[in-house]
Amino acid sequence: MTNRRDFLKKAGMGTAAAAGAATLAAPAVHGQSPIKWRMQTYAGPALAEHVIKPHIDMFNQAAQGQMEIELFFADQLVPTGELFRAMQQGTIDAVQSDDDSMASPTEVTVFGGYFPFASRYSLDVPVLFNQYGLKEIWEEEYAKVGVKHISAGAWDPCHFATKDPIRSLEDLKGKRVFTFPTAGRFMSQFGVVPVTLPWEDIEVAVQTGELDGIAWSGITEDYTVGWADVTNYFLTNNISGAWAGSFFANMEKWNELPDHLKTMLQLAMDASHYYRQWWYWGGEAALRVNGTKMELTSIPDAEWQQVEDAAMVFWDEIAAESPTKAKVVEIFKKYNQDMQKAGRPYRYT
Repeated sequence: MTNRRDFLKKAGMGTAAAAGAATLAAPAVHGQSPIKWRMQTYAGPALAEHVIKPHIDMFNQAAQGQMEIELFFADQLVPTGELFRAMQQGTIDAVQSDDDSMASPTEVTVFGGYFPFASRYSLDVPVLFNQYGLKEIWEEEYAKVGVKHISAGAWDPCHFATKDPIRSLEDLKGKRVFTFPTAGRFMSQFGVVPVTLPWEDIEVAVQTGELDGIAWSGITEDYTVGWADVTNYFLTNNISGAWAGSFFANMEKWNELPDHLKTMLQLAMDASHYYRQWWYWGGEAALRVNGTKMELTSIPDAEWQQVEDAAMVFWDEIAAESPTKAKVVEIFKKYNQDMQKAGRPYRYT
């Protein structure tokens, strides 16, 4: 009995000492000061409160002093169009954006944001990346230019919010619209005039008449960021069912992180993707039904089919530009064919 008591006593002391050592060691990484990163998002402050800030706050709390990410909003440190270069050079450490908006010099840039009709629903985006091979293509393309592609996810669909009603393709002609580079390139064939401005200037530009509308989001963002206060109509036809965006990091800074912080960061980004899935899905429906600031308009399906048919021509034009682009387009085609064959609820005809 004496030997047993002595053993338990010594074992307890050893366990307590080990726990104490672990507690003391926890805040430091490699015995150095906490790792500090600067991340900039594409989103302004009001939108960032939903699409990124809560999950950066969670990460910082979970990191327990080992690492801290300082979040900056749209254009705070650098203009959105310079995000990629700033991250590549290490001026900032991480970015939340789509490839198109941040002008990344990769073969997949054109597919970021709203590639016309690549998706119908928000769940299409993570399935395309995680089950149809886009994830590996993105990782390879960004590794070539010194950037870590952390993960991709879906945002809202792309609709037109306008001052004047849009009820036909003819109504789109001559409309000066703030939109994404690829979406603007595609819709210009229908008379849309794409305009590029800093994100924080959009609301005023609509008020002053510099812009006739916005094709940058769904109705959830229109209400969240204030655009519903300066536009009168919301077109229910969309260019794409979901915005495809990602989290990126400077490759050297990413490689310097210990594995447990990489895992924690990945988990935080995945939580952000999950939050947006239901926030946008529910918000789009609720505001169409209960929103009071914008009148809903529609272009008849038979007429809108011209836009969808033009998208398939556009896909082939993009595919002809390089083997990598051709590979991505083939994945889009295969995926959409599979969804059509699967039938309801995957696709409705």
